[in-house]
Amino acid sequence: MTDPLSNRAALRRRVVDFLAHHDPRTTDRLDFLRARYDAGLAWVWFPEGHGGLGLPRSLQPEVDGPFDEAGSPDNNRHANGIGLGMAAPTILRFGTEEQKQRFLRPLWTGEELWCQLFSEPGAGSDLAAVATRAVREGDEWVVNGQKVWTSGAHIARFAILIARTHPDLPKHQGLTYFLCDMTDPGVDVRPLRQITGEAEFNEVFLTDVRIPDSRRLGAEGQGWQIANATLNNERVAIGGGLSPREDGMVGVVARTWREHPDRRTPELHDRLLSLWLEAEVARLAALRLGQKLEQGQPGPEGAAMKLTFARLAQQLSGLELELLGEAGLRYDDWTLRRPETVSLVGREAGYRYLRAKGNSIEGGTSEILRNIVAERVLGLPAEHRVDKDLPWKELAR
Repeated sequence: MTDPLSNRAALRRRVVDFLAHHDPRTTDRLDFLRARYDAGLAWVWFPEGHGGLGLPRSLQPEVDGPFDEAGSPDNNRHANGIGLGMAAPTILRFGTEEQKQRFLRPLWTGEELWCQLFSEPGAGSDLAAVATRAVREGDEWVVNGQKVWTSGAHIARFAILIARTHPDLPKHQGLTYFLCDMTDPGVDVRPLRQITGEAEFNEVFLTDVRIPDSRRLGAEGQGWQIANATLNNERVAIGGGLSPREDGMVGVVARTWREHPDRRTPELHDRLLSLWLEAEVARLAALRLGQKLEQGQPGPEGAAMKLTFARLAQQLSGLELELLGEAGLRYDDWTLRRPETVSLVGREAGYRYLRAKGNSIEGGTSEILRNIVAERVLGLPAEHRVDKDLPWKELAR
């Protein structure tokens, strides 16, 4: 299937045929999802044999639409965003065939949820400074260290993990990437309560955790390269998703505006229009980024999308509170909870306002992402790069 139109038509026929033989109303949920994966109708841009058909990513809606209309079961995508958006494309790109066969299918079906063991108390924005150690002992690696801000660690079966394996090398060169079983002895997950009252984040202590070398992803010392690929995927997943017009937070605030005419002022109207336009520009930019992804791996442009998403979420949630007045200050429950999913649009305004504060931290702080955009997208000189042959006044020109 090479012609785009024939791709589309053939894909539709494949979906229709699959649904004719697998009625979602009568087929067991997991049986349905496994069969869909095996038919290449999970993520169509993945290779055949790994849940896909090797087709352009833009054809995915041709699959998802009919499946949704037929009432097909969900693969727990809201609880497994890290697995689907980060672990899966990384395993596909850097994993062995054995690793792909072992992990991708149960990851997509939602049988095994994933989390991310990257950040540490002393290595958040400076990820290359991680101190967690992995020491080789025969065919195993013994891991000791602490990770923090780990979303979903309390429900995850596996984790993508970066550890230092070569402490004698420069920090970017001494890292190795692993796939860690969260049920192994020595993995201790503890909740971190947030400003919302919930604990979707965790800290994870690793004490003599033994990871088989067969679960090392990529070569020894290749961790930094693989981690960067993972982070590019993460930022695209957070801020680069395709969506209809007036979706997400801007849709919530627009509905609030329409439902509360008594709260309208010219100043609030101007702010809403400005944010609405920015959200639409961001949506169209995400569409363009999706087209670029069809041509290869995600690049640093994803950082710009994630940066924009965080800023808009915070500004829109603040505007919503102003539109609601006193009603916006109400909050339903401060009881400590450990949720499986997070949704800005599925809760009350007070939650949205508080939770959005974390958007500029998670997935890379906005300060770091601005540097990435400046240096890797716009090509501006790095802040620390100084040409010693020129005086400061010349450099400033």
